[in-house]
Amino acid sequence: MEDIFYSAISGLGTFAAAKVTVCAVGFKSAGVAAGSLAASMMSSTAVASGGAVASGSTVALLQSIGAAGFGIVSGGAVVAVGALGYGLAKYYL
Repeated sequence: MEDIFYSAISGLGTFAAAKVTVCAVGFKSAGVAAGSLAASMMSSTAVASGGAVASGSTVALLQSIGAAGFGIVSGGAVVAVGALGYGLAKYYL
């Protein structure tokens, strides 16, 4: 029973940390923060793809998370990865 609790806490912590990290690197709700790592990533992606950021690219996904947060599916996936991480750490460490 204790493992279920810690898995849930790990999953929810991962969810919160992912959103905070995305915002911290510059993917904000109002757009990409000037001079941030996100701005550098967006610039590099645009140059590499001929002037635009492709839909579905990593930068586009991170901007979507920064602007609107996680959806049901992606949020659930992040929580599951965090819970799985707890289980793997407990098993292997």
